[in-house]
Amino acid sequence: MPDQIQKVDMDKIVSLCKRRGFIFQSSEIYGGLSSCWDYGPLGAELKRNIKNYWWQKVVQERDDTVGIDASIMMHPKVWEASGHIAGFSDPLVECKACQHRFRETDINSKTCPDCGSALTEARMFNLMFKTFMGPVEDAANIIYLRPETAQAMFVNFDNVQSTTRKKLPFGIAQVGKSFRNEITTGNFIFRTREFEQMEIEYFVKPGTDVEWFDYWVKERFDYYVGLGIKKENLRLRAHEKDELAHYAKACFDVEYNFPIGWSEIEGIANRGDFDLSQHSKYSGKTLDYFDEEKNERYIPYVIEPSSGVDRTLLAVLVDAYDEDIADNETRVVLRIKPSLAPIKVAILPLSRNQKLLPISREVYTMVRKCYMTQYDDAQSIGRRYRRQDEIGTPYCVTIDFQSLEDNQVTIRDRDSMQQIRVPIPELMPALEAKFRD
Repeated sequence: MPDQIQKVDMDKIVSLCKRRGFIFQSSEIYGGLSSCWDYGPLGAELKRNIKNYWWQKVVQERDDTVGIDASIMMHPKVWEASGHIAGFSDPLVECKACQHRFRETDINSKTCPDCGSALTEARMFNLMFKTFMGPVEDAANIIYLRPETAQAMFVNFDNVQSTTRKKLPFGIAQVGKSFRNEITTGNFIFRTREFEQMEIEYFVKPGTDVEWFDYWVKERFDYYVGLGIKKENLRLRAHEKDELAHYAKACFDVEYNFPIGWSEIEGIANRGDFDLSQHSKYSGKTLDYFDEEKNERYIPYVIEPSSGVDRTLLAVLVDAYDEDIADNETRVVLRIKPSLAPIKVAILPLSRNQKLLPISREVYTMVRKCYMTQYDDAQSIGRRYRRQDEIGTPYCVTIDFQSLEDNQVTIRDRDSMQQIRVPIPELMPALEAKFRD
């Protein structure tokens, strides 16, 4: 394998994402919109693959978890019960000179980080986006864009449990958009006002919550290793007592060593019975569980693993980014786990010679039925290999003039750059074996 030559920084990731179509600034032709980002063709594929991998691991491969897809807009009483209307706030300070605003916990002085002028006293700022349902904008029609996906799983506890007949312990999983009117955003897609979450609410019998909390902490750490992220770039950090949410008995963060430093990509919390108790109180509907073995009713405790799609995607990109020397040139390569790669296979005819077209298109048609595939015949074969390396394509299939005689193609490996020759009828089994490995 070629020698690695340097570590990635955030500027390189941002540049690669724009250059190769992973992520664009939202509304760019109008000057952009702060902290809003659009996922391009490759970014959309990578994001979809990450969500599918999460769903496979936490729903498809488990007997004790089911999924839902709930509405973004919910009854306002939901947010009253959850405490978001009263308490989902951050301390805001404002510069008296330049009027720039900051979250008080993000700065370490009494002066403006931008111009050095004095700051106002902190005031609390609610982070929920408020809007109105229907044509009349009055207090009776106020609703909120959800700041988290979790509450939909709590209010649907009884619906899910009764229709699936699940017994404790069991989980409800959801992937969906959430919105927070953050005071301070930045570091590319790390902190934004619109983001996507992957959350599990795992309901357990009171008294078993500590055991299940420990289980999910280990399970979720191991998940990121399975995602292809280097173990040395991951760590677990326990929340101190003064960091815990008022409802939480305990919480761990899975952190990744980003170029900006160690930062959270997932939190695992023991939420106790706070959520189901609150919604029972405010709705008048008792959200309890009848334990047939014990012949008793109780409100389950909840263990919540909550991860961000965007932060996970950023961690995958940073961890996979590499530069090495190949053929006396610097090669940029994304060593993404093959099953996550936006493009799984690239079909590369050696040239645009018309003699190669029929067999090249035949191979392309065959492969694309099973894998996200890209056909590329522009520029030299070396430049095309570099393009595919840079977007993380694990395998390139090259058709050359020899293919017309022996009906074989060449499979090139992204990481090792080694090449093997296989007959076209054996190409699909060969690719399947490589992705399985």
